[in-house]
Amino acid sequence: MEKLVKLRGFYLFLGLAGGSFGSYLTLLLTKNGLDSGQIGLLMATGTLIAICIQPMWGMISDRYNQTRLVLILSVAVPAVLAVFYRSEYFIVLLLVYTVSTVFSSTQAPIADSYAIAAANRAGSTYGSIRLMMSIGAAVGGYAGGMYVNAFSVSSIWLPFLFFNLLAVFIALTLPRQAEENHMMSQSFKQGIRQLLGNRVFLAFLGGSFLVNQTMTAFGTYFVLAFQSVGGSIQYAGIALFLASVTNVPSMFFASGVIRKIGRERTLLLGAIIYVLRWGIQVAFPYPSVMIGVQVLHGLSFGFFYIAAVEYVSQITSREMQATGQSVFNMVFTGFAGILGNLLNGVLLNRGGVEAMNMSCMLSSAAGALLLLYVARSARRKKLPLPLASEGAGV
Repeated sequence: MEKLVKLRGFYLFLGLAGGSFGSYLTLLLTKNGLDSGQIGLLMATGTLIAICIQPMWGMISDRYNQTRLVLILSVAVPAVLAVFYRSEYFIVLLLVYTVSTVFSSTQAPIADSYAIAAANRAGSTYGSIRLMMSIGAAVGGYAGGMYVNAFSVSSIWLPFLFFNLLAVFIALTLPRQAEENHMMSQSFKQGIRQLLGNRVFLAFLGGSFLVNQTMTAFGTYFVLAFQSVGGSIQYAGIALFLASVTNVPSMFFASGVIRKIGRERTLLLGAIIYVLRWGIQVAFPYPSVMIGVQVLHGLSFGFFYIAAVEYVSQITSREMQATGQSVFNMVFTGFAGILGNLLNGVLLNRGGVEAMNMSCMLSSAAGALLLLYVARSARRKKLPLPLASEGAGV
């Protein structure tokens, strides 16, 4: 139980840090003279470099049982470097973003493998831990808007540094590895080859890629898009709060939904809600609608992410957990982030909010079709229920 409390605190402070900083980073970069196209190029380039390095983190964690060390570095390095986002030089911003992403990109897969192992051993659920990050992001997103209004976007790195340091302090008290020592029984290449040799898993990755690339339109460009249709920064903070807070009940009940309809159908359900949320914004591109539609964020991202992490955990061997989550995160956050930042940045710059929203709706629909194939394949094979949900209440 003590480990679960610590992990929930760790996720809470990560959410506070990311919510107060991440959503307003594009606003800071715009203030420094970059347009949405340049921002997309900067983020896509940094993410591409991070992807090339990310498998190393999973291998270090799995082979050498250095989960805690990797987790601490993934939080501390981006926090310290955040002060340099005040620079007006593109090359400096590119370097800072790249180095930060190299470390922060391993944060989700390592923390998630840690949380799943802890939940399984305690008879709890991964969703009950992960929802704390959504609570933090909700509060941080709203507080970040108030902070920018009261002070300046140029100093938004200060709360980011503060909350991340609190997360680092908690991480220092965690055990060195996620669970008991499991040395890898096969090589890293063999493990990757085994995962990528599964056609259903490849369809899952493809669907995750097409669905999550649309999230950059929200995570990276929402504030800019909201302002372009007449919204204010203050109301943007309310929208960000609403989006994050709806994740809380979704993640709390996600394991119960998975038990009833299965991981794969939960993934498909989340993807369909993605299509709905973007479709509504295509039909009604107004600030009030952009705020109200965020109530669907929890049902789309919350259900989808919990089901995806548990799906990867179920099909990955115990000694390859961090590696399996790293492969998923490379696609879900890495490659999807590259395409999303480039594509949505260009569309927003040249075609406006309408073009970006239409692209997101079509991409989500294509991803849902791939996940429909995954769900049908799982139904034929009758895969077992997730370990993290068995016998655990939500």
